[in-house]
Amino acid sequence: MAAELIFAPEIQQDVDEAYSWYEDRRPGLGEDFLSCVDACIQVICRMPELYAKAHEEYRRALVRRFPYAIFYEYTGGKVFIFSIFHTSLDPKKWRSRLV
Repeated sequence: MAAELIFAPEIQQDVDEAYSWYEDRRPGLGEDFLSCVDACIQVICRMPELYAKAHEEYRRALVRRFPYAIFYEYTGGKVFIFSIFHTSLDPKKWRSRLV
């Protein structure tokens, strides 16, 4: 059974900014990005303990084809996604979102 999924409020802005950036580079690339993010989230929900812990109890899943990571916590049958983050940015930024 898939875990319940909960998103931090900032996630929408993360995704919107990345989508716009890729779509400006090539029409359709933003849609490809969204598909890859969605596929990664589906794997997280089906197998939340698949990915290694990156910081304390928080795990990191890498998005296929794009330099993005999804940072999440799995506890009590729930997946809390805190950040969808470009991997070349300062790690302090995603760590600041963690509870």
